[in-house]
Amino acid sequence: MQVTADALDLKPPRSGRWTVPVGLALVAHALLMAALTWGVHWKKDEEPVSFEAELWSAVPREAAPRAVQPPPPPPEPEVKPEPKPAPRPEPKPTPPPPEPVVKQADIATAQKKKLDEKKRELEEKKAEELKKKLAEKKQEALERKLEEKQLADAKKKEDAKKLAEKKLQDQKLKAAEDLKADRAAAAAREDQMRRIMGQAGASGGPEARGAAQQSSGPSSGYGARVAARIRPNIRAAEDFPRSLRTEIEVRTTPDGTIIGRRVVDGSGNAAWDDAALRAIDRTGSLPRDVDGRVPSPIIVVVRPTD
Repeated sequence: MQVTADALDLKPPRSGRWTVPVGLALVAHALLMAALTWGVHWKKDEEPVSFEAELWSAVPREAAPRAVQPPPPPPEPEVKPEPKPAPRPEPKPTPPPPEPVVKQADIATAQKKKLDEKKRELEEKKAEELKKKLAEKKQEALERKLEEKQLADAKKKEDAKKLAEKKLQDQKLKAAEDLKADRAAAAAREDQMRRIMGQAGASGGPEARGAAQQSSGPSSGYGARVAARIRPNIRAAEDFPRSLRTEIEVRTTPDGTIIGRRVVDGSGNAAWDDAALRAIDRTGSLPRDVDGRVPSPIIVVVRPTD
């Protein structure tokens, strides 16, 4: 907007005319402030309007100052309360974004991804099961190895025990053999001493090899006499094999009366052994030998063929 004024209009007013211009100026300022306030609050979106003013003078001259009475102070302008801003409208809720359109290619990709995930899960599950089976087999192998070791240790202990028992038995046998040999040597020495001591009053024949002064054993025909005494008293209720053989030790008094009998070596047939013992009991006494004595104890062999 352009304003063009004449040089006369720019002259200062005359004295006594300040009241009206000052009032108008105040009114104009008040209106300007109201307009600015209203424009700031209600017309923010409008584009700002710019004003342009130009002052022109026909002949630019500088006036001399003059003594002028100061104008009366302008009345204080009434302070009007600023208008309250209008409440802003509540913002409308933003509508949710539209759902994306699923394309066929996306569906296929999602399905392939699911299949790949399932395949990977199956492979992981198989790998886990295989790992578990390997661990179980390893544990079984360890347990089997431990069991085999325990069996081997038990076998070693058993072998060591048997070896110790065998060694102990061998030692006992050796000790028994040594004792037997010692006893045999002692008996031989004793027989030798008896032979030496009894040669002065010996009653044996030239072929006699004993060490006693006289024979103390039964004669050669005494066994047949004893068998003839016992044979009639054998009474068996059944037929026994002829291979049976029972050895019985018989003890008698000096007159031949049987006072004791016992089985020294059985036949393995209890019935035949009992029959042989009963035959001895029925016999009652044994005959005297040629020297008038009855040897005691004496071993009697009883067979079914006797």
